Amino acid sequence: MLLVARRDLAGYLNSMWGYAVIAAVLVIDGLLFNAFALGNEAKFSSKVIEEFFYFSFGTTVIASILLTMRSFAEERQTGTIVLLDSAPLADWQLVGGKYLSAMLVIAAMVLATLYMPALVFVNGKVSYGHIAAGYLGLLLVGGAVAAIGTFASAVSRSQLVAGFASVVITVALLMMWLLAKVTDPPLVDLFSYMSLFDRHYKSFMRGQINTEDVVFYVSIVFVFLMMASRFIAARRWR
Repeated sequence: MLLVARRDLAGYLNSMWGYAVIAAVLVIDGLLFNAFALGNEAKFSSKVIEEFFYFSFGTTVIASILLTMRSFAEERQTGTIVLLDSAPLADWQLVGGKYLSAMLVIAAMVLATLYMPALVFVNGKVSYGHIAAGYLGLLLVGGAVAAIGTFASAVSRSQLVAGFASVVITVALLMMWLLAKVTDPPLVDLFSYMSLFDRHYKSFMRGQINTEDVVFYVSIVFVFLMMASRFIAARRWR
Protein backbone atom coordinates (compact mmCIF):
# COMPACT_ATOMS: atom_id res chain seq x y z
CA MET A 1 0.00 0.00 0.00
CA LEU A 2 2.81 2.39 0.84
CA LEU A 3 4.39 1.75 -2.58
CA VAL A 4 1.15 2.74 -4.31
CA ALA A 5 0.81 5.78 -2.07
CA ARG A 6 4.39 6.87 -2.77
CA ARG A 7 3.90 6.37 -6.52
CA ASP A 8 0.70 8.40 -6.58
CA LEU A 9 2.12 11.08 -4.30
CA ALA A 10 5.03 11.47 -6.73
CA GLY A 11 2.44 11.84 -9.48
CA TYR A 12 0.80 14.72 -7.60
CA LEU A 13 4.15 16.40 -6.92
CA ASN A 14 5.47 15.99 -10.46
CA SER A 15 2.39 17.44 -12.14
CA MET A 16 0.86 20.88 -11.99
CA TRP A 17 -2.56 19.52 -11.02
CA GLY A 18 -1.92 19.11 -7.30
CA TYR A 19 -0.15 22.47 -7.03
CA ALA A 20 -2.91 24.20 -9.02
CA VAL A 21 -5.66 22.83 -6.76
CA ILE A 22 -3.79 23.78 -3.57
CA ALA A 23 -2.96 27.26 -4.92
CA ALA A 24 -6.58 27.83 -5.95
CA VAL A 25 -7.83 26.81 -2.48
CA LEU A 26 -5.36 29.11 -0.74
CA VAL A 27 -6.28 32.06 -2.97
CA ILE A 28 -10.04 31.53 -2.60
CA ASP A 29 -9.82 30.91 1.15
CA GLY A 30 -7.65 34.03 1.52
CA LEU A 31 -10.11 36.20 -0.41
CA LEU A 32 -13.12 34.85 1.49
CA PHE A 33 -11.29 35.23 4.80
CA ASN A 34 -10.57 38.90 4.16
CA ALA A 35 -13.92 39.70 2.58
CA PHE A 36 -16.31 37.86 4.88
CA ALA A 37 -14.61 36.47 7.98
CA LEU A 38 -12.65 39.63 8.83
CA GLY A 39 -14.89 42.08 6.96
CA ASN A 40 -15.22 45.73 7.94
CA GLU A 41 -17.36 45.24 11.03
CA ALA A 42 -16.20 44.48 14.55
CA LYS A 43 -16.71 40.79 15.37
CA PHE A 44 -15.83 38.42 18.13
CA SER A 45 -12.72 36.40 17.30
CA SER A 46 -14.65 33.14 17.73
CA LYS A 47 -17.16 34.33 15.11
CA VAL A 48 -14.34 35.08 12.66
CA ILE A 49 -12.92 31.59 13.15
CA GLU A 50 -16.38 30.03 12.78
CA GLU A 51 -16.95 31.80 9.47
CA PHE A 52 -13.47 30.77 8.28
CA PHE A 53 -14.29 27.10 8.87
CA TYR A 54 -17.70 27.63 7.21
CA PHE A 55 -16.34 28.60 3.80
CA SER A 56 -13.29 26.34 4.13
CA PHE A 57 -15.76 23.44 4.17
CA GLY A 58 -16.78 24.25 0.58
CA THR A 59 -13.26 24.69 -0.78
CA THR A 60 -12.08 21.48 0.95
CA VAL A 61 -14.97 19.49 -0.55
CA ILE A 62 -14.33 20.79 -4.07
CA ALA A 63 -10.56 20.26 -3.81
CA SER A 64 -11.03 16.70 -2.52
CA ILE A 65 -13.19 15.87 -5.53
CA LEU A 66 -10.71 17.43 -7.97
CA LEU A 67 -7.77 15.56 -6.42
CA THR A 68 -9.37 12.11 -6.30
CA MET A 69 -11.35 11.99 -9.54
CA ARG A 70 -8.17 10.97 -11.38
CA SER A 71 -7.11 8.18 -8.98
CA PHE A 72 -8.20 5.15 -11.01
CA ALA A 73 -9.84 6.88 -13.99
CA GLU A 74 -6.52 8.35 -15.18
CA GLU A 75 -4.86 4.91 -14.94
CA ARG A 76 -7.66 3.52 -17.09
CA GLN A 77 -7.40 6.35 -19.65
CA THR A 78 -3.62 6.05 -20.01
CA GLY A 79 -3.59 2.23 -20.01
CA THR A 80 -1.42 1.92 -16.89
CA ILE A 81 -4.30 0.21 -15.06
CA VAL A 82 -2.92 -3.05 -16.54
CA LEU A 83 0.23 -2.65 -14.43
CA LEU A 84 -1.85 -2.21 -11.29
CA ASP A 85 -4.04 -5.20 -12.13
CA SER A 86 -1.00 -7.43 -12.59
CA ALA A 87 0.82 -6.15 -9.50
CA PRO A 88 1.03 -8.59 -6.56
CA LEU A 89 -1.08 -6.35 -4.38
CA ALA A 90 -4.40 -6.94 -2.70
CA ASP A 91 -7.35 -4.86 -3.85
CA TRP A 92 -7.55 -3.01 -0.53
CA GLN A 93 -3.87 -2.13 -0.85
CA LEU A 94 -4.45 -0.50 -4.25
CA VAL A 95 -7.44 1.46 -2.99
CA GLY A 96 -5.79 2.29 0.34
CA GLY A 97 -2.58 3.47 -1.34
CA LYS A 98 -4.39 5.83 -3.69
CA TYR A 99 -6.59 7.13 -0.87
CA LEU A 100 -3.57 7.67 1.38
CA SER A 101 -1.69 9.69 -1.25
CA ALA A 102 -4.74 11.89 -1.86
CA MET A 103 -5.18 12.40 1.88
CA LEU A 104 -1.56 13.49 2.29
CA VAL A 105 -2.10 16.19 -0.34
CA ILE A 106 -5.44 17.21 1.19
CA ALA A 107 -3.91 17.39 4.67
CA ALA A 108 -1.05 19.54 3.37
CA MET A 109 -3.58 21.81 1.65
CA VAL A 110 -5.78 22.16 4.74
CA LEU A 111 -2.86 22.79 7.10
CA ALA A 112 -1.42 25.39 4.70
CA THR A 113 -4.36 27.64 5.64
CA LEU A 114 -3.28 27.76 9.30
CA TYR A 115 -1.87 31.24 8.89
CA MET A 116 -5.40 32.64 8.46
CA PRO A 117 -6.77 31.79 11.93
CA ALA A 118 -3.29 32.64 13.28
CA LEU A 119 -3.82 36.22 12.02
CA VAL A 120 -6.74 36.57 14.41
CA PHE A 121 -4.27 36.42 17.32
CA VAL A 122 -2.88 39.79 16.20
CA ASN A 123 -5.98 41.69 17.34
CA GLY A 124 -8.02 39.05 19.11
CA LYS A 125 -8.04 36.05 21.35
CA VAL A 126 -9.02 32.59 20.11
CA SER A 127 -9.13 29.24 21.83
CA TYR A 128 -6.55 26.78 20.52
CA GLY A 129 -9.15 24.08 21.06
CA HIS A 130 -11.58 25.89 18.73
CA ILE A 131 -8.96 25.95 15.96
CA ALA A 132 -7.96 22.32 16.56
CA ALA A 133 -11.60 21.16 16.44
CA GLY A 134 -12.22 23.10 13.23
CA TYR A 135 -9.20 21.61 11.50
CA LEU A 136 -10.15 18.12 12.67
CA GLY A 137 -13.55 18.72 11.05
CA LEU A 138 -11.94 19.88 7.80
CA LEU A 139 -9.67 16.81 7.69
CA LEU A 140 -12.61 14.48 8.38
CA VAL A 141 -14.73 16.14 5.67
CA GLY A 142 -11.79 16.00 3.25
CA GLY A 143 -11.28 12.34 4.11
CA ALA A 144 -14.96 11.49 3.59
CA VAL A 145 -15.18 13.27 0.23
CA ALA A 146 -11.82 11.79 -0.85
CA ALA A 147 -13.25 8.32 -0.17
CA ILE A 148 -16.30 9.18 -2.26
CA GLY A 149 -14.02 10.44 -5.03
CA THR A 150 -11.83 7.34 -4.90
CA PHE A 151 -14.92 5.14 -5.24
CA ALA A 152 -16.30 7.23 -8.12
CA SER A 153 -12.93 7.08 -9.88
CA ALA A 154 -12.76 3.30 -9.42
CA VAL A 155 -16.11 2.76 -11.15
CA SER A 156 -15.70 5.37 -13.91
CA ARG A 157 -13.90 5.18 -17.23
CA SER A 158 -12.98 8.87 -17.42
CA GLN A 159 -11.96 11.57 -14.99
CA LEU A 160 -14.88 13.78 -15.97
CA VAL A 161 -17.40 11.04 -15.27
CA ALA A 162 -15.65 10.31 -11.97
CA GLY A 163 -15.78 13.99 -11.04
CA PHE A 164 -19.45 14.22 -11.97
CA ALA A 165 -20.30 11.08 -9.98
CA SER A 166 -18.41 12.45 -6.96
CA VAL A 167 -20.34 15.72 -7.16
CA VAL A 168 -23.69 13.90 -7.40
CA ILE A 169 -22.98 11.70 -4.35
CA THR A 170 -21.56 14.59 -2.30
CA VAL A 171 -24.42 16.95 -3.15
CA ALA A 172 -26.91 14.20 -2.32
CA LEU A 173 -25.36 13.88 1.16
CA LEU A 174 -25.31 17.68 1.55
CA MET A 175 -29.02 17.90 0.68
CA MET A 176 -30.08 15.30 3.22
CA TRP A 177 -30.92 18.05 5.72
CA LEU A 178 -33.51 19.37 3.25
CA LEU A 179 -35.13 15.95 2.90
CA ALA A 180 -35.19 15.66 6.69
CA LYS A 181 -37.35 18.80 6.82
CA VAL A 182 -40.05 17.44 4.50
CA THR A 183 -40.29 13.83 5.67
CA ASP A 184 -41.84 12.11 8.68
CA PRO A 185 -40.36 9.65 11.21
CA PRO A 186 -38.51 7.35 10.95
CA LEU A 187 -37.07 8.69 7.65
CA VAL A 188 -36.49 12.12 9.14
CA ASP A 189 -33.96 10.65 11.58
CA LEU A 190 -32.18 8.75 8.79
CA PHE A 191 -31.97 11.74 6.45
CA SER A 192 -30.90 14.02 9.27
CA TYR A 193 -28.11 11.65 10.30
CA MET A 194 -26.86 11.37 6.70
CA SER A 195 -26.43 15.14 6.34
CA LEU A 196 -22.78 15.77 5.53
CA PHE A 197 -22.76 19.40 6.66
CA ASP A 198 -25.82 20.42 8.65
CA ARG A 199 -25.80 17.61 11.21
CA HIS A 200 -22.14 16.73 11.56
CA TYR A 201 -19.93 19.68 10.61
CA LYS A 202 -21.43 22.68 12.40
CA SER A 203 -20.20 21.49 15.78
CA PHE A 204 -16.60 21.52 14.51
CA MET A 205 -17.11 25.10 13.26
CA ARG A 206 -18.03 26.10 16.81
CA GLY A 207 -15.04 24.33 18.34
CA GLN A 208 -16.89 21.23 19.54
CA ILE A 209 -15.88 17.62 18.91
CA ASN A 210 -18.71 15.08 19.14
CA THR A 211 -18.00 11.37 18.93
CA GLU A 212 -21.09 10.86 16.73
CA ASP A 213 -19.74 13.27 14.11
CA VAL A 214 -16.31 11.63 14.04
CA VAL A 215 -17.90 8.17 13.72
CA PHE A 216 -20.11 9.40 10.85
CA TYR A 217 -17.21 10.69 8.76
CA VAL A 218 -15.06 7.62 9.50
CA SER A 219 -18.01 5.42 8.49
CA ILE A 220 -18.32 7.27 5.17
CA VAL A 221 -14.63 6.63 4.53
CA PHE A 222 -14.93 2.93 5.40
CA VAL A 223 -18.06 2.31 3.32
CA PHE A 224 -16.86 4.01 0.14
CA LEU A 225 -13.33 2.57 0.29
CA MET A 226 -14.80 -0.89 0.86
CA MET A 227 -17.11 -0.47 -2.16
CA ALA A 228 -14.17 0.74 -4.26
CA SER A 229 -12.13 -2.28 -3.19
CA ARG A 230 -14.98 -4.67 -4.03
CA PHE A 231 -15.40 -3.10 -7.47
CA ILE A 232 -11.67 -3.32 -8.20
CA ALA A 233 -11.69 -6.96 -7.08
CA ALA A 234 -14.63 -7.78 -9.37
CA ARG A 235 -12.96 -6.08 -12.33
CA ARG A 236 -9.62 -7.85 -11.80
CA TRP A 237 -11.31 -11.26 -11.84
CA ARG A 238 -13.19 -10.70 -15.12
